[in-house]
Amino acid sequence: MPKYQKFEDLPVWQEAARLYNRVLDLIEESPSPLSPGFRNQLDRAAISVSNHIAEGFERANELNSFLAIARASAGEVRSMVAVVKDRPRFKPLARHLEEIRALAESCAKQLAAWTASIEGSPAHAKRQPSDEEKRQREGANKAREFRRDFPRNLRPGHPLSGSSEARGARGDGERGSA
Repeated sequence: MPKYQKFEDLPVWQEAARLYNRVLDLIEESPSPLSPGFRNQLDRAAISVSNHIAEGFERANELNSFLAIARASAGEVRSMVAVVKDRPRFKPLARHLEEIRALAESCAKQLAAWTASIEGSPAHAKRQPSDEEKRQREGANKAREFRRDFPRNLRPGHPLSGSSEARGARGDGERGSA
């Protein structure tokens, strides 16, 4: 993929902008058989595609996450069209709905290809865990080690030294208490 200087130059962003403009054309048609809630959700899902592409472009270290959200929004648009396309009241909008579906599908395919090219790139680095994630993982490991080692180190007279956990930790199996 060539290097682009701004998100507006990205072909997939341009396709997403076409998608949103076709959605606006549909929403602004009067009289519209679309409910206000449907129009609102379709509007938000469609604009989300281009916005998340742009945001990912600007936040390169989080690009894949934003591309995934953009692709999911394109899927939401396709789902909304699929839900209503066969309703008799929507027959006059069939051409608009099909255009929107095709544009959303095109965006999703381009986003999937872009994501695959990034993930297959030797320059693609795996996300490094944050310091908080490292602390949480370390704490979980220490807790696991404690649960594993505690029964093994019980002194022979301790009330839990004969438990199955303590015997198992010492390798005594089911032979009885130590």
